[in-house]
Order: sequence, then structure tokens, then C-alpha cells
Amino acid sequence: MEFIESQVTPAAGSWRSILGVFKLRIGFVIACTALAGLAVAPAPAPGPWHIAVLWLGVLVSSACAGAFNQYYEHDIDLLMRRTRTRAFASGKFRRDARWPAAFGALIAAAVAAVGLAANAWAALYVFLGAFFYAVVYTIWLKRRSWLNIVVGGLAGSWAVLAGAAAADPHLGAVPLLLAGVLFLWTPPHFWSLAIAFRDDYEAARVPMLPVVVGDARAAKTIFACTLLLVGASLLPVFFGLGAIYAVGAASGGALFIAKAWRLARRPDRRTAMASFHASLLQLTLLLLAAGIDARW
Repeated sequence: MEFIESQVTPAAGSWRSILGVFKLRIGFVIACTALAGLAVAPAPAPGPWHIAVLWLGVLVSSACAGAFNQYYEHDIDLLMRRTRTRAFASGKFRRDARWPAAFGALIAAAVAAVGLAANAWAALYVFLGAFFYAVVYTIWLKRRSWLNIVVGGLAGSWAVLAGAAAADPHLGAVPLLLAGVLFLWTPPHFWSLAIAFRDDYEAARVPMLPVVVGDARAAKTIFACTLLLVGASLLPVFFGLGAIYAVGAASGGALFIAKAWRLARRPDRRTAMASFHASLLQLTLLLLAAGIDARW
């Protein structure tokens, strides 16, 4: 607490700023994907205490990776209207070496806790999720390649595998397929947002797909990726999941396809945000259906 308070300017010190740095909403979603991976693992689930440690470990590691993302990208965040009020970009928090050291220590503690509560494989996947977001996506690819979010999307996939490995390090077909679905979900989800805020990314010289190829081509790519995503999301039905999952995956997928099709026909901010929100609903339905179908 003393460290955090020393970093916040008197005029801006608030818990909202502190919590905003850690992108807890994203961290919560990633932690839930780990629970979905645990649910579909072909093995009995561990005890409640172990599950709680797994969920909290994934949440903390992903939140700290998100916080490092804000710390590292303070310069380009300042150039974008959507992000210029973030704590590091606006100067609410002073940047120094203690921040990344704190993030790294928390990630190490989260990984160690998962290793003790589950096993080394689950801990490795938790670490890889944070590493891919903080290092591969944020440091290596985001400012260099339009593939940034494609490769960076593996962060969510590792969380699914962490959950499955907590039940059994020998991963079955369904957890691997679900991890693949998360990998395919990230590009159309994020590129929809990137079309809505293309001017921001262009101003910051971040090579998101709409900046590189234009909104029209990016929208068509989103539609093609959505078709691939929805097709892949139905594959677990052939490897053990049943009707509940099929209904959840198909209904959420149909909505996402419809919104992506409208985006492809008329790429603008309104249709892009509709596609973005449809992707969130599609993922929510898929994860809930997977968990319910696998356990009940």
C-alpha cells in the first residue's frame, strides 16, 4: 500500500485509478476461461480450495500483465483518445522501475501458488499466458506487425490449458479444441474494436489490421475469421460435449456471424461496435455452455 500511495499524485489518488491499471475486467474473463478449461478436462476436478487458487492465480497474473501493458505503452496511450486518461499515460502514476518489479513479483507469486495448489504444468501455462501478453504482444509485436493480436491472442488459450492441466496434465481433445477457439476468437473480437477506433491507432502508429489494409478489407477479414471461429467452436460436440454446449455455441456463433456480416457490408463505427459486443456475448455463452454441459 505504501508503494502504491507513493506513486499516486495527491490530486489523482483513487482506488478507481489503481484498479483501472490492472484491467480487472479482462483479467476476470481470462480467469473464467481457466474455469471452463477445468470443467471440460477429462478428469475429476480438484477440491474447492485448489480451484480458488487456480482462479485467483490466473486473475492476478493476467491483471499484472495488463498493468505492465499500460506501464509500457504510456507513450502511445497518450496519443489515443480512448486511452489518454489511463493512469500512466496521464501522469496520475509516476513511472519508475518499482512498478514492473512489483508486477513481476505478483506474477511469480501467482505462478508459484498455482504450482503448489495444482501442478507444474498448470503453473507453466499460467506463466505463458502472462508472458505472451506482456512480452510477446506488448513489447515485441504490437508496434511492429499487424499479427500482434493474432499471436497475442494465445494469452487466453494458455488460461484454458492451465485450467485443464489443473485437473489432469495430460490434456484431452476438448480442452485443446477450446484453447483453439480462444485463439481464433481474439482477432475478430479485437479487430472489430480496432475499426471503431482506427483513427486512434493510426495516430499512435500502431499497425492494427484496419490501419494496415483499411476498414473494408479488415471487415471482410473479420467476417471470414468469424466463420472459421464458429465452425471450430462446434467441433467439441464431436469429442464429448453435448446438446447444452451445442446450443450455446451455435446461438452465440450465429449472432456473431450476423453482426460480422453487417460489418463487412457497411464498415463503420456503429457496426464495428455491434460486432465487438456480439463477440463478447458469443464467448460468454460458449464458456457457460461448456461448463454446464461438462459438469451437469
